[in-house]
Amino acid sequence: MHITQGQFSFLPPLTDEQIKAQVIWALDHGWAISVEYTDDPHPRNTYWEMYGHPMFDLRDPAGVMKEISECRRTFPNRYIRVMAFDSSKGWETPRMSFIVNRPEHEPGFHLERQEMQGRAIRYTVRPYVTERPEGKRY
Repeated sequence: MHITQGQFSFLPPLTDEQIKAQVIWALDHGWAISVEYTDDPHPRNTYWEMYGHPMFDLRDPAGVMKEISECRRTFPNRYIRVMAFDSSKGWETPRMSFIVNRPEHEPGFHLERQEMQGRAIRYTVRPYVTERPEGKRY
């Protein structure tokens, strides 16, 4: 299974050159960049761990690429994403989000189906990775 979250998630993994092109595009729009990681990529898990600090004043894509590289070295078997935020209106609005690193093995999700009263059906999505404790999932 291939986790599909954010932009470009249905495409093959982006190369570093393609990632850099997206970072340049975000910086050209004046957006702040952050690098985040997790071992629980559940679709409702929107708060991933931040690697380093948000790069509000950075205008050189090399700095972002260095941060991505360091995060990959530190957490090679975690999901890592790049987030771009637009703060032009006085609040942080996500404008771009895409995965730049994945674990070698992606166990995926289990879909639990419950039949409810009146023919209603409730679905619960449970990631297989949470069957192990944090830090031992990959």
